[in-house]
Amino acid sequence: MKKAQEELRFEEKLALLENLTEQMEEGKLGLEELLKLYEQGILLSEGLKKDLDKAQATLMELKDGKLSPAGDV
Repeated sequence: MKKAQEELRFEEKLALLENLTEQMEEGKLGLEELLKLYEQGILLSEGLKKDLDKAQATLMELKDGKLSPAGDV
């Protein structure tokens, strides 16, 4: 799943995480299924954080190659 996850867009990963959360909150799954979904959710959230960190780094780059918070642009 990790390799396939890297090919997904941010919005797709977020939708998958939301879907996993909904499934877990329904209360119809057994412990093993919940643990599998939880693990998948952790992997998705790590991928989302990585995407957000990358986007933040991109926003902090300026024309001159200097780094500055995006709000200062």
